[in-house]
Amino acid sequence: MIRPTHNSIPLVVLSAGGTGGHVYPAEALAMELNNRGCRLALVTDRRGSNLGGRLGELDTYRVRSGGISGKGLFARILNIGEIAIGVLQSCCLLGRLNPSVVIGFGGYASLPMMLAANFSSTATAIHEQNALLGRANRLLSRKVRKIATSYKQMQHMPKSARANVVYTGMPVRNSVEALRETPYPELNERNIIELLVFGGSQGASIFSRVVPDAIKQLDQNLRGRLNLVQQCRVEDYGHLKSAYNQLGLQVEVAAFFEDLPQRMAKSHLVICRAGASAIAELTTIGRPAILVPYPHAVDNHQSGNAHTLNEVGGGWLIPDEAFTPENLSYRLETLFEMPKTLKNAARAAKQAGETNATARLAELVIDLIPNHRDQWDAGGVA
Repeated sequence: MIRPTHNSIPLVVLSAGGTGGHVYPAEALAMELNNRGCRLALVTDRRGSNLGGRLGELDTYRVRSGGISGKGLFARILNIGEIAIGVLQSCCLLGRLNPSVVIGFGGYASLPMMLAANFSSTATAIHEQNALLGRANRLLSRKVRKIATSYKQMQHMPKSARANVVYTGMPVRNSVEALRETPYPELNERNIIELLVFGGSQGASIFSRVVPDAIKQLDQNLRGRLNLVQQCRVEDYGHLKSAYNQLGLQVEVAAFFEDLPQRMAKSHLVICRAGASAIAELTTIGRPAILVPYPHAVDNHQSGNAHTLNEVGGGWLIPDEAFTPENLSYRLETLFEMPKTLKNAARAAKQAGETNATARLAELVIDLIPNHRDQWDAGGVA
């Protein structure tokens, strides 16, 4: 439960919205800062407005925003207008809240508040979840005091901003962190193979089309050992369920799994997109994955994430255009016949993860709070 507000306690504003990749690290940081005694407020768009409810009595404010990438001229003009309105709303909020620090988590939903904070000379920081600095964070990178990154090597970081970069790693939710020490499940030539397929917060129709056909092509004995869990879009559910019923598979299909981290921990192999939150969960829990980057992601940032895990041996990258039933079937059969390869990849994935990322990001934020480090060290705030 978020503590009641007190004017003597520093207020940190979190600016996050959009997909889980932006929202989940904000959630993790909020819980950590709350435990350290901070007051918190969330500024978000309509897609992130449910975050406040997950954290208890967290004051949540919605402001207008809009993306400007990959759109026609008229749509860009309209969305720039939305961002401008959001900046004005954010300026009014800043006057009311008077925060000590504002931290943004990327995406265009974070822009209005971050720009307003820059105008008001409030201490600011941003966190980048991907291996490639996103466009919104790129725009803000020269204006904020600190840039926290999830990867040691970052692409598209402006030279003039590099002095302010601090590697923290990617914060993960408590439900994921709690599974860090879960051992990789034993796999031999006879036991059940646990396969998890998910497409991220938006689902992925290509998985609904390709995975059933790929499994159909597997050797019958191998196919009979599969226990499959697959997240899909609502509109794909009927087709997917029917396809698996015809194969006589043990399968659980749903549009959403509340306990997805726990299911990941039970899995021998994961098939998923390469969004920031998926990579963070894979590397925290330590599970090998076939990664299929979303080809229409801005600046193709998911490919950068997937390449990073692929290069350390924690997963296998298959581009969207090469993700066919034939290619996937061959890959699955090869991996399931080599349990040691999967176990080694699980170890490599975990080694690629970063421990204490949430605590390090919290320290970065606390260091930006004017005149409060001494008080914190003395225990006067918490």
